[in-house]
Order: sequence, then C-alpha cells, then structure tokens
Amino acid sequence: MPPMLMTLGEPAGIGSDCVLLAHQAQPELFSDIRIVAPASWLKLRAKELGIDTPIHALNSLNTTCDDKSALYCWSPLQEKTVPPISGKPSIATADAVIACIEAAALACMHGQASAHITGPIEKAVLRDAGFNFPGHTEFLAHLAREHLGRDCDIVMMLASKVLRVALLTTHMAISDVSSSLSIEKSLRCIEITHADLQQRFGINKPRIGLCGLNPHAGEQGHFGREEIDILMPAVLQARKLGIDISNPLPADTLFSAQMRDQFDVIICCYHDQALIPIKTLSFGDAVNVTLGLPFIRTSVDHGTALDRAGSGKVSYSSLVEAIELARFMKRKSEVTTTVCKEVRHGDK
Repeated sequence: MPPMLMTLGEPAGIGSDCVLLAHQAQPELFSDIRIVAPASWLKLRAKELGIDTPIHALNSLNTTCDDKSALYCWSPLQEKTVPPISGKPSIATADAVIACIEAAALACMHGQASAHITGPIEKAVLRDAGFNFPGHTEFLAHLAREHLGRDCDIVMMLASKVLRVALLTTHMAISDVSSSLSIEKSLRCIEITHADLQQRFGINKPRIGLCGLNPHAGEQGHFGREEIDILMPAVLQARKLGIDISNPLPADTLFSAQMRDQFDVIICCYHDQALIPIKTLSFGDAVNVTLGLPFIRTSVDHGTALDRAGSGKVSYSSLVEAIELARFMKRKSEVTTTVCKEVRHGDK
C-alpha cells in the first residue's frame, strides 16, 4: 500500500519537535509514514533535542524501508537548503516549505501516497516569499483544482473524540460573515460534509446539526434574517437530497452534551463559533481535516510555537491524533471503495 506522507510545516517551529518526540514514544505510529522534508532538518533538531533516532533519506517513495526504528525522509528538493534555526523562521527556507507541501499533495493525487498529514506553517514568512494563500487549506484546494482541471470546493472541519465541527466560513472578519453566506455555499458545505462523513468516516447516515448565525438562531427574524433567508432554504434543499440535517439551532445550547450527542457533526457559520467549543472540549487533541479534497488531509490544531521550538517541552498529542485519524480515514475509504466496486459489479 502507498505510504502516508507528513510535512513538517515551518522548520523553525515545533513541527520537527513533535515528530521526533512522538516517534521516540511510539515508533510504530510511523511505520507507514514518510516525512516530506530534507533529512538534514530533522537530524539538526534531533541533535538539538538529544534524541538518538536513525533518520534516513530516501531517493524515492517506492524505496523499501526495513529499519523499523528509523524515520524516513523524502525530499523533492534538488539543491541543499539553508539549515533552519529553532525559533527563528527565515524567508530562506520558505520556498522549500512550499515545495514540500506541493510535492506531498501531488504524490497523493497521483496515487503514490494515501494521505497527507501537515505540520503548522508560519504564514507571514510564506507570504513574504510570495505565497498568496491564507493558509495550507486554500493552497491544497488550489493544487487540487489544477490537478483535476475543475473546481474543488472544500470544507474545514475540526474533529476530536467528542465533537466534530465544520465551517461555512473560515478566516474572515466577523463583519464580513453575513455577506459571505449564501444558499448555494451553505448547501455545498452541507453536501461535502455529508459525503465525506460517509466515504471517509464510514457513517452511512450522517446526522448533521446546523448552528444559526444570530442569537437564538434569529428568534424568527427578530435578531436577523440569515436563518430564514439563507440557512433554512439550504436545509430544505439538502433534505430533498436525502441529507439528515437540523433546522438552524441556537449555538448557545447546541454544544451542550445532551444536544451535541445527537449529531455526527455540527456545521457552524464562522470560525470562533466552531473553534471555541471544540478547543474548550478537546484542546490539544483535535485534528484539522480538509473535506472535499481528492485525498485525505489531516493536520495538527496548533501553531508553530516558535518560543518552544528546540526545547523538547511541547505536547505532540495533536500530531498523534492527526496520524491516527488519517489512518482511520484511509481504512474507511478503502472499505467504501471496495463496497462501491462490489455494488457496481453486482449491477452488471
């Protein structure tokens, strides 16, 4: 089976620390993972942390990896890169970071890899290098559109063992949220979320909860009409497609244990409406998942923590969860694909 790929993100941040510490504690987690980065980056950080882990460079993703105690790195870069310095991001490594992310995504789309797990990037440094995307997610969607030759709509979801939240809008000012909502975009988000929960999470009939935008979900239009004019029409169209979704519900009660347990995912209207509850319930254990891509992508839910890079005093729990979720999604996708093939064969 093709390996899963992992990119470190910002090499001056804690991405390398998390990989090395997680591997030191649970080397079996990395048995089917290849790190898409120069091996020298990891070796440098391992030396700084005093971790004696074998780190091997691969010429190809097809290379057999026999040393079960080692980390294996595959780099798409032809030239030597500038050594990263812990805690000090540099524009000199930005192009290499971007190239590694792109190479991993393309390998997934060409069938050479089965999933892409991403570490945190330092967005300001990448933008200074000409990276014209708000973050990882938008860049991966761009690469998917180029590869597929058509639109590739995506949804940002955060998942933990107690809650899943998907977002109608992501990184934007609160003042822009209302004007960014539409029936079409809301319906597309619902469709993508429903499809990926079926295909990659193995949930045959996903139960979807929907947050209203306004207090008390608009109080029948007294506190805003977005629920009436935008969200409810999208819900009615989704139901015609056979999707089990609630009416827009007040966000202040939807995340209570009694309410959230009724749903497999809750779709939220804006960033903090989703991230505050999941980080309250699952800080450090949540995973960022990009739905709608033609490949599996999971990510840690934390930033680069530059002030802690190279200290060894970091939690790697989110990375472990991202690995385990990617592997779970891979397994469920394989089952779904097999079932679909059997159904098609049986129809002939």
